[in-house]
Amino acid sequence: MKLKNLTTIPLFCLVIVHVQAQDNWLTKKQVTEDVEFLTKTLNEKSSYAYLNGFDFNKDFETYLTSLKDSTRLENFGLFITNTLAKIGDRHSALNGIRGYSLNESLFLPFVYAPVNDKVVVLSYDEDKTLKILDPNFPYLKKIDGLELDEFLQQTRPGDIEAPKETYYTLAVRDIRDIQKNYILLNKPLPKEVKLTLSNDLFQNDTTLIVPVIDKSERQRPWDEKFEIDYLFIEDEDFNQPEIIDGLFSLDDNIAYIKLPEMVSKDEAPLLFEKVNSFMKSIQNNSEALIIDVRANSGGTRDLLYEFAKYLIHPDSIHIVNIVKQRGPLPLPKDYQESLHSRFLHSFSELDDREQKKVTGFLKNFKPIYELDETKYSEYYFGILNGEKLSATQFYYNRPVYILANEKTFSAASVFVSAFKGIPNMKIVGITTDGSSGNSDWVDLPNSKLFGKISTMVSFQKNGKVLDGYGTTPDIKIERDMSQVLWRSDTQLEELKVLIKEK
Repeated sequence: MKLKNLTTIPLFCLVIVHVQAQDNWLTKKQVTEDVEFLTKTLNEKSSYAYLNGFDFNKDFETYLTSLKDSTRLENFGLFITNTLAKIGDRHSALNGIRGYSLNESLFLPFVYAPVNDKVVVLSYDEDKTLKILDPNFPYLKKIDGLELDEFLQQTRPGDIEAPKETYYTLAVRDIRDIQKNYILLNKPLPKEVKLTLSNDLFQNDTTLIVPVIDKSERQRPWDEKFEIDYLFIEDEDFNQPEIIDGLFSLDDNIAYIKLPEMVSKDEAPLLFEKVNSFMKSIQNNSEALIIDVRANSGGTRDLLYEFAKYLIHPDSIHIVNIVKQRGPLPLPKDYQESLHSRFLHSFSELDDREQKKVTGFLKNFKPIYELDETKYSEYYFGILNGEKLSATQFYYNRPVYILANEKTFSAASVFVSAFKGIPNMKIVGITTDGSSGNSDWVDLPNSKLFGKISTMVSFQKNGKVLDGYGTTPDIKIERDMSQVLWRSDTQLEELKVLIKEK
């Protein structure tokens, strides 16, 4: 199912919001000052501002012109969230503007999940097992007479620049949040909602009239079973042996490592010790390795470079990430240190072999954006130098598969992008929700709204940025109904079958 360009949504409609009232009101003067502050911040710091052709100044101007004497905080928060999303900065969009609430209290019953470009309606058994609500009519077709495609296109305006796979999954997950959705649709929410369900071929329909329910009755939104298993585990918990051990396995000569988060070496040194001991243990008794970063929301690049010790041939050098930093020029020391913490270095900081490799790489590198040299730094390079990385390790010379999906984000998406195209390595699954922006916080002075703004433009090897494009798999494997129902991890199982066949 294709999603239309969401930039056509009239955002001025979103500011007329009928929700349970918050006490917070902003005068037009306060809003104007906040908009002026944000405009100045974006023009001075945002790395992605204007690159995709969107001019936020026009949206700000239209909003202020249409604004009367005052507005509610939540109205202003919605407007800022949706406007910033169109810039194409995924860190800004997915983290969202915080400091306001829609006070949602009404929801749809049931659970909604994506499968094969359709939406299946589910419910829980008494034992909390997922089941299809109506096996004869498993798929959602309309909501209150509105075609589902049209409904979904309007209910995640904050993610309009996300890869389509990411947008679809997030929008389907949010179908349950009907009060919020009707706010975004600029429609009054009825006490009952008509759901049109359809059969496998979308030729026969049935209708359900369901009541909206309060928060205490709502069912948790659908997520992958393997995602829920690690939902409430903090980064520091990956330093606990009982959690770490469950992330590693060797079955039928196929080694498997699950990475739920891109934790730092300082936070979880025991995890890094386990990575090293496990890699050594599978050196001679495995035929392939799977690294699973599905639903990994990111963190640091430490694990990328830890695995590279084993996965990059000692005689090879690979340029895997190319960035330019927005900021004062020449870059101050703290900016340089921030880039170094991401294993990114300028040309002058590279050794002779690395410089020679970079020079050859740049001859064919065609970035999708030509950046203003008065606003952005010189290129900084993410390099995997096998000679340096493998000095005290060994090269794992067997096939490696990185399993990713549309919730693979930030440093996890950098992990996928960096290893794509490396000999012996394949990316498997679904296009990632790419993002890499060295983001910084911005706080608006009057409304106290706050959020993240990226300050770095991060290119993949193919010249595309990560944000909004993600990284496409070499082998596409989508989830099926069995995986949606938590009966099996069919993506992983299918990959193991492919490995055995080879």
